[in-house]
Amino acid sequence: MITVSVAEGVGLIELDRQERRNALDVEHCLGLADAVPAVIADGARAIVVTGAGTSFCSGADFAEVYTDGFRTALYRALRTVSAAPVPVVAAVNGPAIGAGTQLAIAADLRVGAPSAIFGVPTARIGLAVDPWTIRRLDQLAGGATARSLLLACDQVPVELAHARGLVDRLGDRAAALALAADLTTMAPLTLRYNKLVLERVDLAVGDPELESAFEGCWASADLREGQQARAEKRAPVFTGR
Repeated sequence: MITVSVAEGVGLIELDRQERRNALDVEHCLGLADAVPAVIADGARAIVVTGAGTSFCSGADFAEVYTDGFRTALYRALRTVSAAPVPVVAAVNGPAIGAGTQLAIAADLRVGAPSAIFGVPTARIGLAVDPWTIRRLDQLAGGATARSLLLACDQVPVELAHARGLVDRLGDRAAALALAADLTTMAPLTLRYNKLVLERVDLAVGDPELESAFEGCWASADLREGQQARAEKRAPVFTGR
């Protein structure tokens, strides 16, 4: 489930699916998308997104990632977070893998706990993230880190993520809530303007070649091979088709 609360202008949105390490399925993606406007309507001037237990978000739920509706629901959630008219802070309290890293970078700021770690291992399973995600990683952490995550499928621990700009501050949930509380004291119109401009700079959509390559990954035999290999508990054999 997703728990939502607002206190003194700070909205808290928590993924609470600890039995799946807060993996995202269609239900929870749609819940995230609904939670953002809900806390704003309840008076939130800053939002903290986090996970319950020891994980921030372990990624996409593999029971649903190959279904027709999952991508639509995931990108609706990510766009809702990134387009929120108030600042969003990700309190990364543990592993943020795949869609978890995407959710973290959809936020405006990231506070990383000692156990936080980031990874986007799509090339190991034949999936693909959209051009926005790749551009956002490059904007936040630089091309070297983006290539490390996307091409080598490395995992980046929190100290290195902080050194490279993927994490803004080191700290726990309390630190993220304190940052959000400070944001509520700032000029809302200025914050919204600054965010709008930054979001426009980050956009990497509308390029037909990129969109074609992205859709090609999701329509490929390699994607089906990744799905079958996971079900059969074996290493996938990709052919580039």
